[in-house]
Amino acid sequence: MISPWDRWYTTSCCLCCHVRTGTIILGIWYMLINAVVLLILLSALNDPVQYHYHLTSAELGTDFDVMDDANMCIAAAISLLMILICGMATYGAYKQHAAWIIPFFCYQVFDFALNTLVAISVVVYPNTVQDYLQQLPGTFPYKEDIMSTNNMCLVFAVLIFVGCILSFKAYLIACVWNCYRYVSGRSSTEVLVYVTTNDTAVLLPPYEEAIAIPPKEPPPQYVSA
Repeated sequence: MISPWDRWYTTSCCLCCHVRTGTIILGIWYMLINAVVLLILLSALNDPVQYHYHLTSAELGTDFDVMDDANMCIAAAISLLMILICGMATYGAYKQHAAWIIPFFCYQVFDFALNTLVAISVVVYPNTVQDYLQQLPGTFPYKEDIMSTNNMCLVFAVLIFVGCILSFKAYLIACVWNCYRYVSGRSSTEVLVYVTTNDTAVLLPPYEEAIAIPPKEPPPQYVSA
């Protein structure tokens, strides 16, 4: 009987590329996003006056809380950690080291769980959508039109949007998991071939030595009295 893991296992992903190539592209993309976020945070820490001005300007509204330096440092540390994790996944997929892909896979599962909790909270507490819309700045485009829409329609639209995101994230998780299985299986095959080759070299003597071995002498004949 074929297990569910083997049934969904494949070595190709989107755009008909290999799972290793897809994992490398995904890791580089995540690294670029987190690098941009890290640069923005470092720029805000370097020039706090301009940073606070942009957050408290009339264009963005006054409903948002200004982040202090401690939260900015925490966010920068998280971005730096994400760059490290994505770099490990990219290096592990390129050099075929399966253990280096595990942290990135765990991050994907954690992110998927958080988005699932968001979808569940929208279903359990549908009024949270209206509360979130009220916190948006007044200059947000089509804010009044969206808030005048029926609450059930908003909840349905949010669930469809979150469902599409979850489906896409689940597909990326499957690609990274298949890459991990491919790399780990390939490493196991190489180790097996290496061990078999060494055992064969130890057990079998060279051909010249085997030819040079003199034949055994026959046992002496038994002489009866």
